[in-house]
Amino acid sequence: MSGHGETAAGADLTLTADGLLLRPWREEDVPALLKAYDDPVMRQWVRLPVSTPEEAARWLESQRAGWASGTRFGFAVTDVSRGGELVGNLALKRPGPGPERAEVGYWTAAWARGRGVAPRALEALTAWAFAAFAEEGLVRLELLHQVDNVASCRVAEKSGYAFAELLDALPPEFPLDGHLHVREAPSAACGSVAAHRPPDMSPAGSSESR
Repeated sequence: MSGHGETAAGADLTLTADGLLLRPWREEDVPALLKAYDDPVMRQWVRLPVSTPEEAARWLESQRAGWASGTRFGFAVTDVSRGGELVGNLALKRPGPGPERAEVGYWTAAWARGRGVAPRALEALTAWAFAAFAEEGLVRLELLHQVDNVASCRVAEKSGYAFAELLDALPPEFPLDGHLHVREAPSAACGSVAAHRPPDMSPAGSSESR
């Protein structure tokens, strides 16, 4: 694992999680990325489509830009036991000015659902985030999903992200209420106040849509 000072480019940072390898996205991931987004369940939730090679190129560029700015750290999740097959996406998002909190998001490819990919990968990302950004004051990770995303709720609970707050719907973009789940750093004090923000709508089994 690496601290924030080594993650600006993100090219070499990898995380491992019980048979999974988390690494930055690459150009050669485009075919699998397009296949993952060509899924009715995924399309039901995502806010920005990735349907063409051009859209995939823009998506990859946004991942690189996030690493460069230190506001978004996106990982391709691959299955080592299956020859490095792409099985999901995971991201740590720190776009706001407050260093004490960040948001996690994820999706699992249709062909890999039911294999425990998201909980394993999320646990690795959580441990890395708290270690890498401890000196910057990170003590709280938040996970948001729409109320009807039951699979994402299960992943949150399995990964130790406790339900903290019901978020009001904000139609038309967020037509239903959302759940806010929270996980505190091991040394963080209890009883922090939950942030009231719109849910990040996402594919079933995930909460990463952008």
